[in-house]
Amino acid sequence: MSASPLLSAWIDGVGLIAPGLPDWSTACAVLAGQDAFASAPSVLPAPALLPPAERRRASRVVRIALASGLAALDHAGLDPAGVATVFSASTADGHNCHALCETLASDDQRVSPTRFHNSLHNTPAGYWSIATGAMAASQSLCAHDASFAAGLLEALVQVGSSAASCTLIAYDAEYPAPLAAARPIPDAGGIGLVLSPTQGPRSLAQISVNLSDSPVTALADPQLDALRLAIPALRGLPLLELLATRRAGSAVLEYLAPLSLQVTVSPC
Repeated sequence: MSASPLLSAWIDGVGLIAPGLPDWSTACAVLAGQDAFASAPSVLPAPALLPPAERRRASRVVRIALASGLAALDHAGLDPAGVATVFSASTADGHNCHALCETLASDDQRVSPTRFHNSLHNTPAGYWSIATGAMAASQSLCAHDASFAAGLLEALVQVGSSAASCTLIAYDAEYPAPLAAARPIPDAGGIGLVLSPTQGPRSLAQISVNLSDSPVTALADPQLDALRLAIPALRGLPLLELLATRRAGSAVLEYLAPLSLQVTVSPC
């Protein structure tokens, strides 16, 4: 198919938390083939920026979103309070959804207000604003397994239209049984990318995207590719592999069928 008009930006920071990949530094060595991948449960840092009451209520979805986004902004050396955000997830808070279903199936069907507000798809964005004091624009979206690519497109549009930085925070977490049978995500995973309109001292690479009908890029390591397929937010791993290897090239990411998203990377 003919290429659509390009969107482009500079990547100034990366955050990653995934099974066996606890941070971007570790992931760089694994994705570049310097260290072997060893699967392990995701370690979700406590959301220290939240007040105690909100910290106690923060679910795994909130914790993975905050941790991956804050890691990316720390890598970029930016204050999260002043940077626009795009939150993108294929699902919502599975554990909270399970608890709501249990309540509705019980004799006492009164739903806790806290349970209800934590069931909203933009709950992580709300906790983000509480934690960081951010007043910048924020979007929350969902496109099932295409959510990483959809979020990347939205963040690039925000950068292009505002001429200001924007942080993409793509994340997912598991559902408990019996919902896990219908949506079998094994663990939490998140990718944060700080995108800027111009090259800066911390820029890692320039990226540009266009819609494509090419096959999606798979990772050569079968364990890493299984991880890419298991957690929708990690559909962005082929892009991170190019960043980790500091290699110019393209990666084709899953988008809304029959389309895919081709991302071209030019390292600094």
